Amino acid sequence: MAVLISVERAALALGTAQVLDGVSLGVSGGDRIGIVGRNGGGKTTLLRVIAGELGVDSGRVARLGMASVGVLTQDDSLDPAATVREAVLGDRAEHVWAGDPRIRDVLTGLLGGIDAQAVSGLDSTVAGKSGGERRRLGLAKLLVDDPDVLLLDEPTNHLDVEGVAWLAEHLVQHRSRPDNALVAITHDRWFLDAVATRTWEVVEGQVNGFDGGYAAYVLAKAERERMAKVTAERRNNLLRKELAWLRRGPPARTSKPKFRIDAANALIEDEPAPRNDVELMAFATSRLGKDVIDLLDATVTAGDRVLLDRLTWHLAPGARIGIVGVNGSGKSTLLRALAGEIPLASGKRKQGITVRIGHLTQEVRELDRLRDARVIEAVEEVRKVTVLGGKEVSASSLAKRLGFPGPRQQVRVGDLSGGERRRLQVLRLLMDEPNVLLLDEPTNDLDIETLTALEDVLDGWAGTLLVVSHDRYLLERVADQQVALLGDGRVRQLPGGVEEYLRLRATVTPSYAVSAPAAAAAPAAPGGSGAPAAPVSSASPAEQREARKVMARVEKQLSRLAAREERIHALMTEHVSDHARVLELNQELRAIVDEREVLELEWLEAGEVLEP
Repeated sequence: MAVLISVERAALALGTAQVLDGVSLGVSGGDRIGIVGRNGGGKTTLLRVIAGELGVDSGRVARLGMASVGVLTQDDSLDPAATVREAVLGDRAEHVWAGDPRIRDVLTGLLGGIDAQAVSGLDSTVAGKSGGERRRLGLAKLLVDDPDVLLLDEPTNHLDVEGVAWLAEHLVQHRSRPDNALVAITHDRWFLDAVATRTWEVVEGQVNGFDGGYAAYVLAKAERERMAKVTAERRNNLLRKELAWLRRGPPARTSKPKFRIDAANALIEDEPAPRNDVELMAFATSRLGKDVIDLLDATVTAGDRVLLDRLTWHLAPGARIGIVGVNGSGKSTLLRALAGEIPLASGKRKQGITVRIGHLTQEVRELDRLRDARVIEAVEEVRKVTVLGGKEVSASSLAKRLGFPGPRQQVRVGDLSGGERRRLQVLRLLMDEPNVLLLDEPTNDLDIETLTALEDVLDGWAGTLLVVSHDRYLLERVADQQVALLGDGRVRQLPGGVEEYLRLRATVTPSYAVSAPAAAAAPAAPGGSGAPAAPVSSASPAEQREARKVMARVEKQLSRLAAREERIHALMTEHVSDHARVLELNQELRAIVDEREVLELEWLEAGEVLEP
């Protein structure tokens, strides 16, 4: 493959920091390269050097012939006075772009259709668009222009799970030719694994290259440490723990040919599972009892929109739930309703007497009053010592685990970057020792190293955990089950995880403006899991009657399962000190989960008969 851009012995210092130190690398035709590294480590600087936007102090950057380069930066450069049509499609004639399947795919995947309905239409102006909408417009423009070398800085920001999946598929399909290449900075590990054929790690002025995506990168790093004869104490480091989870993860991940399974197994043969579910469940039950938070026939509205429609949901002690959904479907609202921070239009919320809620929102203004405090002071204000994984952990030790080494603990809060402020929020939350943890987009502004450290901390955290995130890797990593909000006011169980959510999104059209009367007429789903209303169906009357019978039977069976589950939680509370008995009860819980999944699928299949 021809080398489209080459960098030879490049050195660059910014202030007193040596960002690049004798770096040599090349971008060849057909490459899809992911760039990873710590925040502030030089990833964006490297991308700007490759793009020719930033000169180097020494060395050489060369581009092949007339190869075109397109860059998606984190800054907004769109003309506010331009229309969406002008910003994305330029001066292309309508018959030209409308007849190009690649451009139609971009408009559909990022803007909601060839009429750009997700951003108020092609003739709407850029002015007044949200930051996320402008970000999608900038990405759409680049993909429509289709330059030879595509450079993307955090392209998955402001994209939901479905958008990330679409972008990965589009790039793999259109960025595999020998005459083009892709280089992307990303902290989205699922996206990195799905797209990248090579990974560059920027660390201490150097760029280390690895073949493959994130899984191969983790393995190669662990192999390098083994070959350097790392000490026995480091055998429990985060890389091996990550590999242990990767091996136990979805089959599609571990079946990739770039993964050397035998080498990975040799590295982690003595590594325990990332979480001991039985111990955590027992501990969570002892901390919470059988009652956590219940929403009973709860409805939440925003103006004339129904965000949650007659939802009944019982949170169990020790449950670890990932929440996905379309933008505007009410994911953050659901967390706020569970936390008791917003009133219900109807229904009831019940909370156990021992429940202590920790809620990580997307706001960082809560740190404003601590601007003049040191990081360690802001953490110790909450508590100086906490318990994680059954062990006491000091504020300083936990701060170090989450990316605040000794010197950074003395920095003023007002001088922290966005990612560091987010880390500090998480730190303060964990130090408060909640037993119900609600996390709303915890991955915002965090690099991969910090994300891995956060996941390691959550592995040893005992309590009920709910996570809203578009980071598919995080959801699969820390949550044992996933649910989805599709904009119809309901919460759907996802026995098949995120893959099932993407299948549902391909068949269900979300509604963002459900009126209260219409919502009240919609049938409730079993256990609050949710299903779309079905006013008209193409099935015969006999088939519809049979489907309703099946749904009624399944709902009764699900109610009995819920009662059994409550009894088991009560027994776990009584026998919390009897490890063997707790293990038996946990096995019964797993059997209930399996039976519930079968019943829910049966309910959904019957519901499909009633759909139009």
